[in-house]
Amino acid sequence: MNKKVCVIIPAFNEEGNIKTIVTAIKEVFDKLPYDYYFLFIDDGSTDNTLSTIEALSKQNDHIKYISFSKNNGHQAALKAGIDHSQADCAISLDGDMQHPPALIAAMLVKWEEGFEVVYTIRKDEKRLPFFKRISSSLFYKLLGKLSSIELENGSADFRLMDKKVTTQLKLIKENDIFLRGLVKWMGFRQTSIAYQPAERYSGKSKYSYKKMMLLALQGITSFSTKPLYIAIYIGFTFSLLSLLYIPYAIYSYFIGKVVSGWASLIVTVTFLGGLQLIILGIIGLYLGKLFMQSKGRPMYIIDKTNIT
Repeated sequence: MNKKVCVIIPAFNEEGNIKTIVTAIKEVFDKLPYDYYFLFIDDGSTDNTLSTIEALSKQNDHIKYISFSKNNGHQAALKAGIDHSQADCAISLDGDMQHPPALIAAMLVKWEEGFEVVYTIRKDEKRLPFFKRISSSLFYKLLGKLSSIELENGSADFRLMDKKVTTQLKLIKENDIFLRGLVKWMGFRQTSIAYQPAERYSGKSKYSYKKMMLLALQGITSFSTKPLYIAIYIGFTFSLLSLLYIPYAIYSYFIGKVVSGWASLIVTVTFLGGLQLIILGIIGLYLGKLFMQSKGRPMYIIDKTNIT
């Protein structure tokens, strides 16, 4: 019996790419000795993405889909695909053709060699906008410094995961999930493959700079408490710097150029403000994550599916 592969494809307003990626992946598997099926995750699309997938699924038994009741984000869509995968391995990739389907064959070769996670590294630094290159590089450096995991610059959500990996991921119920870091943190036998991304086939990227910054913040706070320690250091630094006001306040007092009570007020406000506000802000971020997790709400709600 051939091994089965689940191809997980999150899709948000990708109606122009669905047929193309299905055709491209089918061409890859036609040359490989594996059973396979598509698992599309419609992340609350507002265009004809879902109807396109539904139409294709009626023509092709290999196409399965899950449709969310609303948009929950790329990480939630990937987690839903993993939660519902029923195969010997799962391969996740974006639906815009920037993750080259032809690389699937090489990933499966690595899997057959015994690797349980095969992830990809994007090699397109010169093609990216300057700000994105700098922010991406800074994020991976910060993540490495502030946490116990090391992610290579350019790590993507285009990866293969063995069934033993997806089985463990199904047990994890984090709401604020960062799968790139989580898969790396889990261990297992891992290897990487470099790739050059293709141009987006149709539509526009859904990842704005704001979303990228939020993902970076999510990644750092999901795997490290070091920002809490840094907050303490910053607070003490500001407090010590505020002591520099004391000589100036004394000098102003003796030469008579001071408003009554100003010296004690400015020193106190600066000291307490520097010590408290920064620390409270970072603590509040972590408490907010705990608050949302404690509610026990599901990461996503399924509206439609053809998985039986």
